[in-house]
Amino acid sequence: MNSVERKAVSTLALIYALRMFGLFMVLPVLALYAEDYQGATGFLLGMAMGAYGLTQAIFQIPFGIFSDRLGRKPVLIAGLLIFAAGSVLAAVSDNIWGLIAGRALQGAGAIASTLMALLTDLTREESRTKAMASVGASIGLSFSVAMVVGPAIGGHMGLTGLFILTGTLSCLAVLLVMFVVPTPVRQTRAAESGAFWKHMGGILRDTQLLRLSAGIFILHTVMVACFVVVPKALVNDGLPKSEHWHIYLPIMLIAFIIMVPFIIVAEKRQRMKEVMFIAVSLLLAAISILGVSHGLYGLILGLGVFFIAFNILEASLPSLVSKFAPAGYKGAAMGFYSTCQFSGAFVGGALGGITAQHLGADKVFWVVLPLVVLWLVLVATMARPKHLTSYMLEVKVDNTAQSEQLVGKLMAVAGVCEAVVMQEVQTAYLKVDPKVFDPKNLNLIESGI
Repeated sequence: MNSVERKAVSTLALIYALRMFGLFMVLPVLALYAEDYQGATGFLLGMAMGAYGLTQAIFQIPFGIFSDRLGRKPVLIAGLLIFAAGSVLAAVSDNIWGLIAGRALQGAGAIASTLMALLTDLTREESRTKAMASVGASIGLSFSVAMVVGPAIGGHMGLTGLFILTGTLSCLAVLLVMFVVPTPVRQTRAAESGAFWKHMGGILRDTQLLRLSAGIFILHTVMVACFVVVPKALVNDGLPKSEHWHIYLPIMLIAFIIMVPFIIVAEKRQRMKEVMFIAVSLLLAAISILGVSHGLYGLILGLGVFFIAFNILEASLPSLVSKFAPAGYKGAAMGFYSTCQFSGAFVGGALGGITAQHLGADKVFWVVLPLVVLWLVLVATMARPKHLTSYMLEVKVDNTAQSEQLVGKLMAVAGVCEAVVMQEVQTAYLKVDPKVFDPKNLNLIESGI
């Protein structure tokens, strides 16, 4: 990456990390401190946990559309300010309904699609994979840090202090957008990131993409449902609220260390399916351990296995979506994937809350267990992904016939496995085998480019 790209990627990764840090930080403590709020019940605590997921799922695509029309940075700033407003509302609320409203307002600042679109505007195609990986790594790091920092700060400042901090971080992100993030010379409404609805039919017919989207839905359903009851279980087993970070810190460090070789094997040795199967099996084992545990050490063991599985899956799934998405469909596929992810957070909060209230906290693990079993079946029957890379080039076509003719020529080039020509944006999207493909061979195509 050149200097402009490095500045853009590092700043946008930091902005996304600050945004997600604010959401993740309350995850391990909200169920503990919110139970003292006026009107709190098990179900409403779960709703407070997952409310942000519902509004994230609803507003993610509209924010992306608005950014195409109004510009990336204004929409990004608006989303961050909405998140800050939600943080303030949650901080000043003393009843559970105000807390739910604040969490929902936080989620309504759905900036992920806009941020990724801005990242696309500021990077070249050949740098984009590294750019997306950098943002993904920042999210993983923010999650790990938040799981440790949240309980530590919550023990001294309570939920009010946590929400004030999240709002402050969001305002800091606004300043970064205004004064540090480069302004794109031109805004590219690429077909990959813009044609969500146009490509929905193809995505819903693609059984591999549906498996992955179902997987991220289940993963976040299980995570949020479990954290409706896990913090309280730790307290009941003798660990004070303010000391929960003593457990999360070593667990997250160990989980991160173990995750790295799995990801290397998955990517470098092309064993994505096997690593996915192992990770989902570990998740199944973790939920089973948490379900039968009746002491602190059992909970710690279950959480350790859970976060090893979670980190591997959270890092692997976006890469798999990119690999399975047909040429030209990657943006739409990631949009659907993200919607499923946030929907899972909402369902997990509601499911965990209502189960804890009516059946008991220990039953939450057994209620979500069948979902993990279903996911294991989906992974076992998943096709083995092809390890192809994306390639984009500008073209010049005037009608459908020329587009089809050009696709035929592109597919004849050695190493090109998929080719889609988008006439409306004068762009061809290719998926190529990097071991065979040589861009110089495209020069043999005399017409249409």
